[in-house]
Amino acid sequence: MKTKLQQWAKPLLASALLALLPLASHAADPVKIGFLVKQAEEPWFQDEWKYAEQAAKDKGFTLVKIGIPNGEKMMAAIDNLAAQKAQGFVICAPDVKLGAAVARAAKRHDLKVISVDDQLVDGAGKPIAGIPHMGISGYEIGKQVGLGLLEEIKKRGWNLNEVGALRVAFDQLPTGRERTMGAIDALKAAGLPAANVIDAPQAKTDTENAFNAANIAFTKNPKFKHWVAMGMNDEAVLGAVRAGEGRGIRKDELIAIGIGGSQTALNEFTKPAPTAFFGTVLISPKRHGYETAANMHSWITTNQAPPAVTLTSGTLMTRQNQTELRKQMGL
Repeated sequence: MKTKLQQWAKPLLASALLALLPLASHAADPVKIGFLVKQAEEPWFQDEWKYAEQAAKDKGFTLVKIGIPNGEKMMAAIDNLAAQKAQGFVICAPDVKLGAAVARAAKRHDLKVISVDDQLVDGAGKPIAGIPHMGISGYEIGKQVGLGLLEEIKKRGWNLNEVGALRVAFDQLPTGRERTMGAIDALKAAGLPAANVIDAPQAKTDTENAFNAANIAFTKNPKFKHWVAMGMNDEAVLGAVRAGEGRGIRKDELIAIGIGGSQTALNEFTKPAPTAFFGTVLISPKRHGYETAANMHSWITTNQAPPAVTLTSGTLMTRQNQTELRKQMGL
């Protein structure tokens, strides 16, 4: 009886082992991870890629970097990653409303997804369940900008009634609106009249488009004695600074604080003479690049998903404290 049972069980055991072979083979595949960003030419995303490459070197996986300026190229990039046998990707999409499309494509190709910087949402504007996210609290970062501006306004003895607040706006991106509105709300809470807030909508989130938007706003509002400027990133604020220079606004009559702590800001700080670019709220591209890529590697190799949401914070960096602050943050 025992012998017959053994004979009956052997083929079943062999079949089970054969069924497991594809899984074992898949687990042994080299880990390949995509890192997709909406504006690959921007310094922030270049820095994210740099730190993601460091994670790839430290953890021993292959990183595939792809720029995705629009939805069509984004979908093609996801298909491309699947063809390359990648197991997952980190993404900052060109439009957060493409979240459902990203989720469907990832599911179709059996790819894991982490969103970075801008959280993916569905058609109702709700975060996509099952896609972990690392970003910043846009509103709180914006408030830091506003408080930094207020401190400098106070030092200069300006009357808030005579201050124009230039909001270089990119409201189609939720985090862009949150950042600038956080700054405006901080200024209003301190007594800035609502009528003194001047919106300058930009077509894209780069310096050239910010310059064009700010130039129009400055031209239309010559009544203000002083100006402060904010935007969703350093590039937007630098555009306002350059426009102010072009309109003859003295550098001591404009205070501009950006967001990001990018090379754009560092270039301004290293100029021999200070410009109206007073500071930037430094957020760490190292965490956003290195940590998301490392988390994806861990998720692929151990099946342990990262936290649903991780929000990073920022610190005001100026010409005076930039060297020490960057050293503290490992930059």
